[in-house]
Amino acid sequence: MGEHEQSAVRGQRTALSPSHAAESARPPGHGIAAVDVFCGIGGLSFGLSAAGVDVVAGIDVDGSCRFPFEANMAGARFVERDICDVTAEELSDLWPEGATRLLAGCAPCQPFSSYRKGVSPSSDQRWVLLRELGRLVEETQPEFVTTENVPRIQGKAVFEDFVEMLKGLGYSLDSHVCRCTDYGLAQNRRRLVLVASRLGRAKVPEGDQRDRPAATVRQAIGGLPPIEAGDTHEADPVHRSRGLSALNRKRMAASEPGGTWHDWPEELRAPCHRRPSGAAFKNVYARMRWDRPSPTITTYFHNFGAGRFGHPEQDRTISLREAAILQGFPDDYRFAPDGEVAPLTTLGRHIGNAVPPPLGEAVGRAFLNSFAEVST
Repeated sequence: MGEHEQSAVRGQRTALSPSHAAESARPPGHGIAAVDVFCGIGGLSFGLSAAGVDVVAGIDVDGSCRFPFEANMAGARFVERDICDVTAEELSDLWPEGATRLLAGCAPCQPFSSYRKGVSPSSDQRWVLLRELGRLVEETQPEFVTTENVPRIQGKAVFEDFVEMLKGLGYSLDSHVCRCTDYGLAQNRRRLVLVASRLGRAKVPEGDQRDRPAATVRQAIGGLPPIEAGDTHEADPVHRSRGLSALNRKRMAASEPGGTWHDWPEELRAPCHRRPSGAAFKNVYARMRWDRPSPTITTYFHNFGAGRFGHPEQDRTISLREAAILQGFPDDYRFAPDGEVAPLTTLGRHIGNAVPPPLGEAVGRAFLNSFAEVST
């Protein structure tokens, strides 16, 4: 984008000690080098890098993440690999000799998502990915470890086992449910963050915006140019929204910011809305409000019927770029090569799954502060 075009789609980027280090922990002094397992399109890596951590590699089984990761993480290597196949030796080879090692691994959270009520985590084999992360921690014992997931994973055996494993290896650790508005996001996203250290006391960082009013949807995306449902802005191929059926266009037009489908004329309501059970689902087929943070950006934010993802005033769902900004990605983050348009559902999934970069930046700063304490 040119300078004028960038300003037209301007977003926001918001910008540890009682325990003893284990004998095998390498001495500090060479900086922190991170390998990001389940790196996706690089949300966590970008945040860690912004804090000053040297992200040397990202590992993900989904090859469609390669371009955005490498394009925005200059010098970092993308490894397309299933974590279950990664050996300790291969992982260790990614860290530079003499560096203090950080292993970051935010396992996919869908098995524990509130959007999957009624599905037992034990029936979804993706929960084993956290155990695989634990295996790599046990086998390589990096100086720092961090992971992020949905709050509902607390109390689950897979998470408790991970915590006990870290304690058994001598890590100091801390975990906390973080509100992303405290870190500058205009999004009501809550995530469980765990940090662990073998070089001092670990502590989840508090957000530097926690004592201020939360950022709003208007502040985040109010300056982006208008587009129609199903259209793409000519200056930014990521400022693109999903099309609407004729019925959903009428529903969108009848929706009020912050309202529900109760605002619609009776003829626009779906059969499920007329059943007693439908009364509880008021946050679907709904618009965001300008003066509030957005709801949690999920992998289905481009679907009007999947949540409160309607634009506050334009008759469409939020665009890919708007969702990315609400997730804390800078407005110039590259998601696809120049001249190419990433598939809407693929990029939507990547954006919804991403760790918000401002949260990753706060975690990175916490590790660097801890590192500085033990280096002096």
